[in-house]
Amino acid sequence: MDRYASAQAYLKAHQPNNPVFALRPHAAARAARWFLESFPGEVAYAYKANSAPFLIGALHGAGIRQFDVASLPELEDAATIPQATLHFMHPVKSRVAIRRAYFEFGVRCFALDTADELHKIVEETGGADDLELFVRLAVPARNSLLPLERKFGIAGDAATELLALTRQHCDELGICFHVGSQTATTDAFALAFETIRQHIVQAGVVVDAIDVGGGFPARYGETEPAPLAEFVEVIEENFESLPVSHDCRLICEPGRALVAEAESLIVRVDARRGNELFINDGGYGALFDAAQLNFRFPVRLANRAVEAGEHLEVFQFWGPTCDSIDHMKGPFMLPDTIGEGDYIEIGNIGAYGRAIAGGFNGYGCYTDIIVDDEPMYTMYRDHAAAAQRRHA
Repeated sequence: MDRYASAQAYLKAHQPNNPVFALRPHAAARAARWFLESFPGEVAYAYKANSAPFLIGALHGAGIRQFDVASLPELEDAATIPQATLHFMHPVKSRVAIRRAYFEFGVRCFALDTADELHKIVEETGGADDLELFVRLAVPARNSLLPLERKFGIAGDAATELLALTRQHCDELGICFHVGSQTATTDAFALAFETIRQHIVQAGVVVDAIDVGGGFPARYGETEPAPLAEFVEVIEENFESLPVSHDCRLICEPGRALVAEAESLIVRVDARRGNELFINDGGYGALFDAAQLNFRFPVRLANRAVEAGEHLEVFQFWGPTCDSIDHMKGPFMLPDTIGEGDYIEIGNIGAYGRAIAGGFNGYGCYTDIIVDDEPMYTMYRDHAAAAQRRHA
């Protein structure tokens, strides 16, 4: 894969027809090191966020050895990673997936949120006595961009009963939850721990592991989420007060927080109509979050320097397909002189952008390059500054 100092350096030599993923493996490695050094437990990367080989290699090189997978294809792919321990944390799995996970890939860790799923796991593993089973509890959503408690998670008396039942069928009993994607404040975790504390007491079971899931935020603009260190502090404080076994394990599953900064997207402007820019990728490609969830990714003119006298204006984007929902309303701030043939770098798109991109309407072909500059925004400011000093 070709390597450049920046997107601008790449565009000095190329005028790509396809959109381009600009990978920053150093940003993924930096985020992984921070979590491994700062989180008081085990770190399992949420594989669905981005499985690009160069980024997986960067995470592995930084020390990540555990991976949260949610499907059989992810399992098959992640199983090729040296020394990988895989957690199958989707609460609904096919019987074939469970059977292959246990017998073919050595998976022992499974999540569930119903008695039916528990029985399915027990049956398809032949009543194995070495299972690590995590009951997913529903917890309140608070300040998350994408709440996740409506689809998965068990609550109330049913949760207490499922904990007691699951304890009878596993070597290690765990509890897992998810506060929602891109959670901006730490109180979501405090509320979640209060919920699981109540269930542990009511069920009267010995709990061997707590998996706090993901939800750790990335930074996309001038407004900053709470620092990641504050999330870790709240998690550690609440974990230590739980009535669990003396050697209870603590696990997290960051996805967005590890790889959001590790990729940007370079797109070409194919037409301008007033303050609407028609670009060569969109909501059916790597910009799904911008189109469907109104993510406001950072942007900058990438093929030339902004000249004196150019002013920033509000723009919205249209993707390349014929579909009218292929629309990203932004607002995106770009120079008022931008026009056809210019290129835009859309930053911090490493989480879920590549993973969701499809080929609808004949689009979906990307070029990959590596760039050495820093992400537009970072949650790891001190680590990034140290890296810049080393390379100065």
